[in-house]
Amino acid sequence: MSDPPQRVTGRRRTWSALGDLRRVPSEYEIVTHDTNYTLRKNAAAPLEQNVSSVANLWLVTYRDRSPLRVDDWLEFRDPDETTYRAYVTMQAQQETIISGVLDEYAAAERDKCLTPGWRSTLGALFTPLRFPLHGLQMCTAYFGQMAPSSYITNCAAFATADLLRFVSLVAYRTRELSRAFPDSGIGMAERRQWEQGAAWQGTRKALELALIAYDWAESFTAVNLVLRPTLDDVWLSQLGELAAANGDDEAWLLLSKLKLDAERCRRWSAALASYAIRERTENEAVFRKWIDLWAPRADDAVRGLSQILATLPEKPRSEDDTCLSARNARNTFLAGIGLHS
Repeated sequence: MSDPPQRVTGRRRTWSALGDLRRVPSEYEIVTHDTNYTLRKNAAAPLEQNVSSVANLWLVTYRDRSPLRVDDWLEFRDPDETTYRAYVTMQAQQETIISGVLDEYAAAERDKCLTPGWRSTLGALFTPLRFPLHGLQMCTAYFGQMAPSSYITNCAAFATADLLRFVSLVAYRTRELSRAFPDSGIGMAERRQWEQGAAWQGTRKALELALIAYDWAESFTAVNLVLRPTLDDVWLSQLGELAAANGDDEAWLLLSKLKLDAERCRRWSAALASYAIRERTENEAVFRKWIDLWAPRADDAVRGLSQILATLPEKPRSEDDTCLSARNARNTFLAGIGLHS
């Protein structure tokens, strides 16, 4: 009798961790998929230490037990499929453009042409930005570290780098303006304005509360779905438009370039929220609860900042117009996800 035929078993590919993919994975998937070591399958705890340690309890409480849940967060994808290599290449090109703008305007000594009212506006609203931007950066780094998927973590890491880039540019321009106008208080008064200035207290309150939003998904919602879409409209769009109207083309150009980072952040944030709702319809109510909590805080922040734009520039913008624009920007963004505030 002849031997029974041997069963031929298909050879597993190196990308089998991505499931039944039936195609060669992209570079983005290869370098991003399932790289978070605290999410090991069948592990007793996220970290290899006592299951009741503070760090393990923190991850279990504010990540694993978050009310925002899906069956598999690894199915989410960044619509831009940004990798570290792609990010560095992209931002190197953008930094070349920004450096060119800074050098050209510095050589022409254009800061000396700024009107007194606009100089005051920059000192009251633009140069203090490094404080709230650093707060947003810390929040983004936090929910990126806590995120239940390496795909989300990578997106948050690049968003954190974007905010650091914004902080660096503000710091650079602060130094240039302080040298051009040594008696203006620029470069010296920003911390006092942030901590004590009436116009900034709504923003400071919102960001300090965001820093203690420990649930990773609430932190993401507060920052990426509410605060940034609202405040970015003031700091990037409206301030940029007013800069052009008040003869500061340099600020308009620089803020226009930074808007590209904000737009990329909104794309992946919208994709993540849409994925969560699509995978589990109950997540819509979770998002709405947090949005209803954070939207009034964002509106209070804008209401304070609108006073600066209404009183200091030679060509101002009314408080009502500033608040309405920021609120509409947020609502338009949320409507694209199927949410509203």
